[in-house]
Amino acid sequence: MPDQEADKPVRKPGWKLELSTEMRLLIAFALTGLVLLVSNYVIKPQAPPAGKKTPPAQAKTVEAPKPVPPPETPQKQAAKAKPEKAAAPVMAEKEDSYTVETDLYRVVFSNRGATVRSWVLKKYKYGDGKQLDLVNAAGASEAGYPFLLQARGGKKFTADVNAALFQAKPQADGLGIEFEFSDGKLKVRKHFHFQKNRYLAELSTEVIQEGTPVPHVVVWRGGFGDQSVQGAAASQHTLHYNLTDAKLVTKDVGAAKDGVVSETGPYSFAGIADAYFGAIFLPASGTQVEIRTVADSVATAFTQAKEPHVGVAVGGDGVNQFGLFVGPKDLDTLRSVNPKLEQVVDFGWFAFLAKPLFLAVRWLNNQYLHNYGWSIVVVTIFINFILFPLKLTSLKSMKRMQVLQPEVAKINEKYKNVGMRDPRKQQQNQEVMDLYKKHGVNPMGGCVPMVLQIPFFIAFYKVLSVAVEMRGASWLWVTDLSQPEHLPIRILPIAMIVSQFIMQKMTPSTTADPTQQRIMLFMPLMLGFMFYGVSSGLVLYWFTSNLIGIGQQWFFNRTATPAEVRPAQVKQKGGAKR
Repeated sequence: MPDQEADKPVRKPGWKLELSTEMRLLIAFALTGLVLLVSNYVIKPQAPPAGKKTPPAQAKTVEAPKPVPPPETPQKQAAKAKPEKAAAPVMAEKEDSYTVETDLYRVVFSNRGATVRSWVLKKYKYGDGKQLDLVNAAGASEAGYPFLLQARGGKKFTADVNAALFQAKPQADGLGIEFEFSDGKLKVRKHFHFQKNRYLAELSTEVIQEGTPVPHVVVWRGGFGDQSVQGAAASQHTLHYNLTDAKLVTKDVGAAKDGVVSETGPYSFAGIADAYFGAIFLPASGTQVEIRTVADSVATAFTQAKEPHVGVAVGGDGVNQFGLFVGPKDLDTLRSVNPKLEQVVDFGWFAFLAKPLFLAVRWLNNQYLHNYGWSIVVVTIFINFILFPLKLTSLKSMKRMQVLQPEVAKINEKYKNVGMRDPRKQQQNQEVMDLYKKHGVNPMGGCVPMVLQIPFFIAFYKVLSVAVEMRGASWLWVTDLSQPEHLPIRILPIAMIVSQFIMQKMTPSTTADPTQQRIMLFMPLMLGFMFYGVSSGLVLYWFTSNLIGIGQQWFFNRTATPAEVRPAQVKQKGGAKR
């Protein structure tokens, strides 16, 4: 700045400082310019010597100084700094957890990575009574917690967003939370919002790197669902509904044994599920969605040994917006969210039989019996009585075969020294078949009761495997019909073996061979071994069928007339009976 002291008039003794008119005008202009322009510099022209007057003809015109662009004020500097402030680091100072609770959920978030540490379904419990947590904490600690992010298309984030400390903003209604992180170059935002009494939430994720959106996927790895059941890992799978093919596609952990499997298309929904629960992302209509199936070898709270568990990643855009269903695979609940979600409950090849069976059992439970065990018993009784006419025909055929056993024994005696590879063995079998044909007996008739039960057995197996209503359903001493009995010695399988043995003894023997008869008596033990580790509801179905079969066999043995069980006599061409 100019030396202001040098510009001041010099005082001498006896002088009275007088300012000329020109000086006063210059000072006025300077003050005005200072106020208007907020200038740091004030141009002050040199004042003429005091008392000296300039002739009018020689007076110089003083030009006003040209406006100088004013320096930026603090307000303008702050305005320009706003974009820099938006890109400034946004992160928390320490790791914290946040809980969002609804009528159905209790979800615990961590601001480290803005991930979910626990997703509890309040209405569903483990066998020990604790509420079910869909997050496998033991596996997630190794593979990563649910809702971490991964970039797409070979791109990478400039920072490890899954380890970053996000700023959390819980919503005032207590039903949502927003997480935000920025290091100046990378900005990430996640938003969750829940409904108070529905298994449906909203999820949005956004990643912007140096001003450009980064396509990414949302990940759930390390296991999902109910880890307490037998074969939990084997029941988990990824799924998506392909609108182009109108088809539900599922992949288990074996699909990713050689690496990540990625698929992209206009999917109606995509996610991960186990036998009874699902976490399913619902994108906007027409959105191209990528789904990745991955495999992680992890342990659980119920199994110390590590085994492969399936994981999923869903997304595709720089900004992803999903409806998010996390909950039970209940038909009514799924249908209320999206009609296509009903297909998530897979009744298998026997869906035409399994689904009506389930609906009948559920109807009986809801309307009358209020117990799924007794509902299975009633449906089993109904099935057996509907099939009784066919079974009665089978019983008559078996009785006729028993009457013919002495003649069959004569044929066998005739060929007793014939080996299995001897051509005459085929002749022996042909003579036996001719005997049955002569008397109008179907040698396969005795297999009909077992054949009739097989479709219903498979259908009940599927119902108990996929219907969440059966999970935790109790009956008498059985605590969970979808699982084997939780007893040191399982009562239902043993009762089934006894009932099978009784029914076997009551059933007419269709063979005269003692060896074959012993093998048939061994069958109840084989069935008992097979049924010992299956769901209690399935054993209950078979045991009930055995009890009904014993009653039907007793009724037949008491009421069948000799004429009904006597082998028929086939007429010869000439009209005479043989």
